[in-house]
Amino acid sequence: MLGNLAIAAGAGGSYSTLIILVVFLALMYFLMLRPQQKQQKQHRDMMSKLSKGDHVITIGRLHGVIDEINDADKTVTLDCDGIYLVFDLRAIAQVTAQAPQAVTTPAADKADDAADKDAQEDTSAAETSATDDAAKPADDSAADDTTK
Repeated sequence: MLGNLAIAAGAGGSYSTLIILVVFLALMYFLMLRPQQKQQKQHRDMMSKLSKGDHVITIGRLHGVIDEINDADKTVTLDCDGIYLVFDLRAIAQVTAQAPQAVTTPAADKADDAADKDAQEDTSAAETSATDDAAKPADDSAADDTTK
């Protein structure tokens, strides 16, 4: 009789163990596997959009600009400050959205400075003439009375 109770208790326990196992596997899928699959899909999409001139970072944290993509060999040639390096396409970690920086020449800087200086002179001349007009008497007879 005690043997029959132990068998019945064991059978009920197996259902709860099975339910716990299924819940654990579902949690593992949603917390570990699904985010990894999303990240792999994003990486595949990024790799399919690579083009010449893109700024990239490799898995070794080397920054460069794509010079050539060879789809047959699955390689990419990076220009790293004049040094051309060939990497496997899988070595590209991310594409950065860097725009080329605008280069200003000294002549352009001087022209900007001259324009600023001219604008300052124009405003100071206008202010001076406005203060001179305010300082002058309204009529000349008032100026003659003060000198007598």
